[in-house]
Amino acid sequence: MKIEIDEQCPDCGGTGLYIGMAERDGAAVVCYKCKGAGKFHFVHEYEEFTGRKTREGVKRVFAANPGIVIGEREGVCYLSGFGGMPYEDWIAGLPFPRNSEMRKYTCPSWFYQTADYSKNPKWDECYESLGYTFSNCPHFTKKENCWLRWDKEFGGQK
Repeated sequence: MKIEIDEQCPDCGGTGLYIGMAERDGAAVVCYKCKGAGKFHFVHEYEEFTGRKTREGVKRVFAANPGIVIGEREGVCYLSGFGGMPYEDWIAGLPFPRNSEMRKYTCPSWFYQTADYSKNPKWDECYESLGYTFSNCPHFTKKENCWLRWDKEFGGQK
């Protein structure tokens, strides 16, 4: 399927001229996107959605990845140790279960910065650590206490 429209150029506002941070004192350049026409011909080709498809090879699904390599190493780590849920449960539409965050490797602030910012704690202790990477926070070695507090304040709900 294909959608084609002529739209007002979003870069120059339909003027055909672009004024950026380098153009000053009345200077303008011909807009690169529309080549000075003021209009942009937008073409989008797509396949119509007929339902979610399965993804081969996936064993476990995670709500988000805050920047950690997720993988298995025999005898060292397994996918289940990173949280998440079985692929079959995700395909069935089940919600992420309690404690499915990457609790072993992240603190609540680190995880929810990516997963769901509305659940990111606004604790003074976190703000004391500004400028640190999460893993260098003075409280990170006892992150299980942060997760216990997060569970109390957010009810452990996903």
